[in-house]
Amino acid sequence: MKIALVQQPAGSDKTANLERGLEAFERAARRGAELVCFAELAFERFHPQRPAGDDVLSLAEPVPGPITEAFSERARELGVVAVLNLFERDGDRTYDCSPVIDADGTLLGRTRMIHITDYACFHEQGYYAPGDTGAPVYDTRAGRIGVAICYDRHYPEYMRALALSGAELVVVPQAGARDEWPDGLFEAEMRVAAFQNGYFTALCNRVGAEEALEFAGGSFVCDPAGRVVARAAEGEEELLIAEIDLAEAGSSHARKLFLRDRRPELYPGWLT
Repeated sequence: MKIALVQQPAGSDKTANLERGLEAFERAARRGAELVCFAELAFERFHPQRPAGDDVLSLAEPVPGPITEAFSERARELGVVAVLNLFERDGDRTYDCSPVIDADGTLLGRTRMIHITDYACFHEQGYYAPGDTGAPVYDTRAGRIGVAICYDRHYPEYMRALALSGAELVVVPQAGARDEWPDGLFEAEMRVAAFQNGYFTALCNRVGAEEALEFAGGSFVCDPAGRVVARAAEGEEELLIAEIDLAEAGSSHARKLFLRDRRPELYPGWLT
């Protein structure tokens, strides 16, 4: 199976950003992708790089809404699964949200980021309420897909929850800035998560300079043995296509050994 990671910048014109994303979705489909993934807040500026103001609700949109409806129509036309990420409004609350759309255009559900950070240029607690959707895994035409939105990837409990629910691939929409982490650290994190949990990980990062941050790109895919099997360039817009075999999840060390030999009765309060 081929999957695609859309590594693209986002300007101030949300409509233009959406059109760029839809065009990338079509290009990925023409190249044989069965699943297309987008970075964090792929169709808008990265709002948390500045402290939240009075306009937070007006910046967000509902799910279903304009973005999900546009991709649902395109997914149905092309027969391709989409994992999006957008700034969601639900009543008077807002979330960092990844809707998952199946290849027939059905909105299967949404994952909301559950761990919310706050530090310089990542003022996320002013924008996002803690997610309340848990760690769902979606049965799609392309396979069993989980989503770990950016900061959630740092939590082994969350990554393990996706494995226990049978994820074969975990998509990670990210807004990772240049020089944000020591060299290779977030890649190592994804390689270890893939190895320990027996699934593919696909980290899709933003790229481009914005008001306070320059996003790094460098999106990549890891197999269940913890090896990087595809990588996009740093600092450049790119459509990364990776060919993967989800059957490798079932034959992984984690599925044959690590998950089998867990002792959840000895760690109450952890995942059971």
